Amino acid sequence: MDVFHVTDLDGNKLIDEGVISYLEKSLATIHCGKPAASTDLTALELTGTDRVGLLSEVFAVLAELECDVVEAKVWTHNGRIASLIYVKDCNSGSPIKDSLKIDTIVGRLRNVLKGQDDILYAKTSVSMTVTHTERRLHQMMFADRDYERKPVLQHSDDSPVVTVQNWVERGYSVVNVQCKDRMKLLFDVVCTLTDMDYVVFHGTITTAKDIAYLELYIRHTDGTPISSEAERQRVIQCLQASVERRTSQGVRLELRTTDRPCLLADVTRTFRENGLNVTRAEVSTSADVALNLFYVTDALGNAADVKTINSVREKIGLSCLKVKELPLISQQKTEGEEQGVGVGGTVLLSLGSILRRNLYNLGLIRSYSQA
Repeated sequence: MDVFHVTDLDGNKLIDEGVISYLEKSLATIHCGKPAASTDLTALELTGTDRVGLLSEVFAVLAELECDVVEAKVWTHNGRIASLIYVKDCNSGSPIKDSLKIDTIVGRLRNVLKGQDDILYAKTSVSMTVTHTERRLHQMMFADRDYERKPVLQHSDDSPVVTVQNWVERGYSVVNVQCKDRMKLLFDVVCTLTDMDYVVFHGTITTAKDIAYLELYIRHTDGTPISSEAERQRVIQCLQASVERRTSQGVRLELRTTDRPCLLADVTRTFRENGLNVTRAEVSTSADVALNLFYVTDALGNAADVKTINSVREKIGLSCLKVKELPLISQQKTEGEEQGVGVGGTVLLSLGSILRRNLYNLGLIRSYSQA
């Protein structure tokens, strides 16, 4: 039995009966949610070394080759970039199936991605199948071994704390994750464990202010716990990476305007010319309207200068490109709040874990709520 306590985006209790009904129906089906993109599109998968202006070069190549970008998501982590871009032919509006054109697209994009320093690790591929975009991005970055790499750009010091211990008596490995709370955190952690061939048997997830605590009891698919120190360290690295990939770095810019050819190429070129680096992006179009989200920093990964942001907005259009607050979680806390949650929260989590484990051993509770 799985028990979830959920709120709306503002942290309030759900009262919309339509939303509640949708959740009930979705959770009652095997295939919940919808695919990120239609089968009417061609999916381009890209991984390589991140650098300022890379996204601008990618979109410029696609515009030159008459590829219309309908949807896209871009993640960066530890100096690496992974992107899933859904395109169609500008002229016909159909998926791109011509093998010669596909070879040209793949070759051009690979040259852009590898630049001068990434000859071995830049990868491009084309897929005609429908996939879950965010799940696929995790898999791409995991295959790229981003968790082992050192960041090229400056990273936040606020990293997730992950511990892994074996509970020998019960044959489980116990994973604890403490980090800032945000949307899709549980999704990111569980997807990574699943892709590493672990099964989550029991778990508890709690939040205190803007801090999330996850305690998950896992085994290999063959029923065995983690068996070596090297494997334990690898799990810690991979889970830290799974949390950090979606962490919002930089200023959030929202572009809402009428869609047109070369729109993304022009916008990202303006970012590049003003020294802004895109750390994460989400591109979507609906009924000829483009809604694009960009998270940008300066070239070193620091907060972008306000004057630079204003200059970029003036060039692109003040009414089209707006600065938005980072979603849900405030990026600033008082020193007292940080100390209270960082120390007290950890103690409470440890005591709670010990209490639940003792109750489990005594047979007073049957199991944890599964994650």
